[in-house]
Amino acid sequence: MNLTELARRLRVSTKELKEKLPELGFDIGMKAIKVPDEMAHKIIAKWKEEERRQKIAAKYEQLKQEENKEEGQTGGDKVLKIPAKISVRDLADRLQLSPAAMIAELMKHGIMASLSERIDFEIATIVAEELGYKTELQTESDAELDKAKQLQDKLEKIKSVSHDKDAKPRPPVIVVLGHVDHGKTKLLDAIRETNVVEGEAGGITQHIGAYQVERKGKIITFIDTPGHEAFSNMRSRGAQVADIAILVVAADSGIQPQTIEAIKIIQDAGLPMIVAINKIDKPEADIDRVKKELAEINLVPEDWGGDVICVPVSAKEGTNLDELLDMILLVEEMNREKIKAKVDDLARGTIIESHLDKSRGAIATVLIHTGTLKVGDYVKVGSVVGKIRSMFDFKGRQVKAATPSTPVQIIGLAGVPEVGEILEVIEDIKSAKRDFAKKKKKTVEGEDLTPTEDADQSGVKKLPIILKADVVGSLEAIEESLKKFRNQFVAVEIISKGLGDITEVDVVRADGAKAKIYGFNTSATPHAFQVAKEKGIDIKIYKIIYELLDDVRANLEELLEPEILREFKGKAEVLAVFRGGKSGMIVGAKVKEGEIDDKCLVVVHRDNKIVGEGKVNELRIGPEQVRQVLSGQEFGLNYSGSIVLQEGDLLEFFTEKEVKRTLDF
Repeated sequence: MNLTELARRLRVSTKELKEKLPELGFDIGMKAIKVPDEMAHKIIAKWKEEERRQKIAAKYEQLKQEENKEEGQTGGDKVLKIPAKISVRDLADRLQLSPAAMIAELMKHGIMASLSERIDFEIATIVAEELGYKTELQTESDAELDKAKQLQDKLEKIKSVSHDKDAKPRPPVIVVLGHVDHGKTKLLDAIRETNVVEGEAGGITQHIGAYQVERKGKIITFIDTPGHEAFSNMRSRGAQVADIAILVVAADSGIQPQTIEAIKIIQDAGLPMIVAINKIDKPEADIDRVKKELAEINLVPEDWGGDVICVPVSAKEGTNLDELLDMILLVEEMNREKIKAKVDDLARGTIIESHLDKSRGAIATVLIHTGTLKVGDYVKVGSVVGKIRSMFDFKGRQVKAATPSTPVQIIGLAGVPEVGEILEVIEDIKSAKRDFAKKKKKTVEGEDLTPTEDADQSGVKKLPIILKADVVGSLEAIEESLKKFRNQFVAVEIISKGLGDITEVDVVRADGAKAKIYGFNTSATPHAFQVAKEKGIDIKIYKIIYELLDDVRANLEELLEPEILREFKGKAEVLAVFRGGKSGMIVGAKVKEGEIDDKCLVVVHRDNKIVGEGKVNELRIGPEQVRQVLSGQEFGLNYSGSIVLQEGDLLEFFTEKEVKRTLDF
């Protein structure tokens, strides 16, 4: 193969190729013009492998720099993130001030506000900076991180009961992470098929986001984590609720950038890690190469003198799955003091899946962390309350109680909770019953009717929409994307959102709010379609998220006022005024610059200031009416405008053109 052709395939210059080849172990000399085809194929493979290594190194370095930056910011600099609007009480909490001291600080600046009132970012910044804080505007993503941290802190507090003297060992909870196509799902399926608890022949395992297996008389709980990048935050939550992480790395392709991200999630969560080197059945599998790459990022395998357990497996062939489970039990034994919980306590756990079922209402899967959840318990999950009417295990069997580390599907919530929220059994039964009854009245088919946009957006045109989806994960992903569809001119306003079919209630609500209805992976009832047709309401249903987003963007662009572009045509000086008055003035003028036509608009300059605007009614040269006058010509101008022209005024002529605006988010 010619070197020029090889360089073209590798997208580099021939000179760069020749200089790089010795580093890759191919010393062909600077004068070579050809290489054997067999060597060319080896060069291409080696080159691509080196590019992949460089990407991994760059990703690892980027994450380390971000980590160092975060550590640096936790030092002496007190940086406070404040949203665009914040209540006085919330600001007092963030500034660690008593309510009285907070109000006193505001009064110093002439601001009288109660604790429940909201102030804007600028006022909050003045107070914070006086107390020695630096401030930053908290974006929506910051707010999400803030909420995630609050949930994480709450979860850590719940799991800290492992130190209680009444705490007893519980099954370990395992999360499986790794690159998107390295075989996480196949590995989980293979383990489930061969080791499911009480796995009778022909038994059907129900997918509820988690399941349990048995090994040597001990129970192990596995939780599934979505692999798509849109749900990376859900993967992170998965790591937070687990005790041990399995990192899946394919033996045929090694560590990838997404593998590095998974490692960071695991390390940030402080989880013990086992590396499952998958796809060892493939001819191109290279276990030692994977171990070498792990060692290069400071994860040294045990058989290389380090402390990282590596288990070569094949999910496809079922190879070494029992050994992997044995390693989980070994790591669990080493961390037994941390993997404990109180059984005789009010139950608390994390929601790992949720959706709306047509016949059974809101359904959620909860992983119990401590205590025992029982049928009949009153619970709250964020803003959602409910009474447990029934519970099912991962095999679809009805159960009366769920102990720590057990995943169960629950029915009885008044609404669909967010994934990652904490479920807690309510101790005050009277209060719980009252809240539950109140919430049931307000809830329509699992919808959250709370306004999702800040009310203070004067001047912004809003596109009101009703959003329905099949599951919470999709609803969250779409809503998160729609939040970014906002600028100083237009914004999306989600007036209601929910799970399940589009109903007549949605159509009536859309009619009242002049809203569009968008559905994702769902449908509309025949009656809803009929009512929508009668009322002229737009119902659109999608299977692909990006098509839905593109349609919303197009509708937002229709709300934009066209941009008015001015094109300069020429300048003229007023030489004489023949007839005054604001309507139909006639003046004599001379073109100083450009070419002026009879469709022009006019800006009037006097003493180097703009004093008014108007338009051309007619142009004349002598007695003849003309369409255009050129530079240097004297002409008569029939003008109407906001100011009476005077001799010596400088007239600037231009035309206007409307241009359709587009959105760049």
